[in-house]
Amino acid sequence: MSLKTLIKHYRVAKGEEKVEWAWKLVREAARHSNHEPYWEFIKKSFDVRAEDVKEALRFIEERGELQIKRSIDGRRLYVSTLKNIRENPVSLDRWLGLTSERQLTR
Repeated sequence: MSLKTLIKHYRVAKGEEKVEWAWKLVREAARHSNHEPYWEFIKKSFDVRAEDVKEALRFIEERGELQIKRSIDGRRLYVSTLKNIRENPVSLDRWLGLTSERQLTR
């Protein structure tokens, strides 16, 4: 699914469905995180505003499911976070949470 379509789904969704669409959007955006300069590449290739992807990242961070990397001066490092998601799709904390839930359901 294209980034533009994912953004549209994310904007109209509510509740838990919005979280799912946000994750899909972020994962798709992370697939292209190695292109430099990233935000210009996204704009040219997919006609997507940088603010749309950043909004989804902030939404997921507010829900406590993701932590956006920050520089020493406190600025958010969105592209570094996307690169990290691309390299490590499931964080250790989430993986441990997923495995402990499986053990409880067995």
